[in-house]
Amino acid sequence: MINAVHLTKSYGPVVAVRDVSLTVGEAQIYALLGPNGAGKSTTINMLTTLLKPDSGSVHINGHNAASHPDAVRRIIGVTFQDLVLDRDLTGRECLDFAGRLYNLAPNLRKQRINEVLALVELGTAADRLTGTYSGGMKRRLELARCLMMHPLVLFLDEPTQGLDPQHRAQIWQYIKDLRSQNGMTVLLTTHAMDEAENLADTVGIIDDGAMVSEGTPDALIGSLGSAYIRINAAFPPGYSPSFGAAAWVTMVDAQPGVLTIGVLHGARQMTTIIETLHQDGIVILDISMTRPSLGDVFLQVTGRALRDEGASR
Repeated sequence: MINAVHLTKSYGPVVAVRDVSLTVGEAQIYALLGPNGAGKSTTINMLTTLLKPDSGSVHINGHNAASHPDAVRRIIGVTFQDLVLDRDLTGRECLDFAGRLYNLAPNLRKQRINEVLALVELGTAADRLTGTYSGGMKRRLELARCLMMHPLVLFLDEPTQGLDPQHRAQIWQYIKDLRSQNGMTVLLTTHAMDEAENLADTVGIIDDGAMVSEGTPDALIGSLGSAYIRINAAFPPGYSPSFGAAAWVTMVDAQPGVLTIGVLHGARQMTTIIETLHQDGIVILDISMTRPSLGDVFLQVTGRALRDEGASR
């Protein structure tokens, strides 16, 4: 349903997206994960015909987004990071206006409005001005608006940004239901690890405009090993454990006062790790073992350094 090949986009000297490719099958959920300024919004703007790539191509359900943008726009729905609701219209009026833009017949427009209001549980608030809505209600109304046209592909740019945990969970459930009940293909951008891990069939991690890792959440997490062992101690500068190159070690990350080791069969290796550190004169202050998370994968492939966001990408 979505096929992007070697997308590149620059703004003057700034390369916002560099050689990004991704494929999303029918009724799949794909999460494009990355820090702020990584290139997520630029990528989704190219996928939804709002930007033309400098090079590369986009096809949505077989339609070329550059040469046939109207054909693409007829089959997609989009919600953006920034809320774009007219606060002087009621929720029902916002939906009616959207239906008119898409030339829905009056009877069908009324039917669709009632359907999507019920879906996002806004029926009782439909005739209130959207300026009185909470952030969560506005997000749900925006979702309802793009669902009115029964899109084959739904693009969600940071769909739960600024929402509290309850409303985030609610939006997550809507997205899962759309896939299971309607066979809808969904691509969402996010910088929330739990969102990508909970929703996505496939996760693509983008950083500095480039795709740095891609796979199922389980496969990405599994690449770090079956366990993370974290050791707090006063390590000497430049300390590197002798077991770092062992076959059962998947990664070693040394930070001031903390050594994190990705291992296969973590419980079996605990004794070896402790004995090696004691032999090296390291006094262990604390040691713990956890299962890696998608957040650990993210830090592993993007690094820990803060970076300036620059232009919104």
